[in-house]
Amino acid sequence: MSQEDMAGEQATTVEATERSNIAEKLDAVGWGLFFVWIGSALLFEFSWGVTLVGIGIITLGGQLARFSSKLKIEGCWVVVSMAFLLGGIWQLVDAELPLVPILLILAGLTVLLARFLPNRLQSHIE
Repeated sequence: MSQEDMAGEQATTVEATERSNIAEKLDAVGWGLFFVWIGSALLFEFSWGVTLVGIGIITLGGQLARFSSKLKIEGCWVVVSMAFLLGGIWQLVDAELPLVPILLILAGLTVLLARFLPNRLQSHIE
């Protein structure tokens, strides 16, 4: 193995370690914010709608932070974030339509659309 190959391999290992460290820090920040938010919601008796929207913002923000750090987005957490946001907004506007059927329709559309995403975008989603 040439010195160039060894240097390239070491650079790849260092980069992977740095990405792993960033991912761990982002996860810790996300969980910390989550528990602070839940504690605040319980202490100050926020409505369900406000609490759910806050959780949605925290989880979606974590995925946006991963994307901006050039880490893969966790698709499951994006869907969970959207569900929290939608559920919270649903509560805040006191919607009369049933939420579950609409969520099922949206989930089905998401699955269908995900199949047709450009490969460039799919490479950023786990």
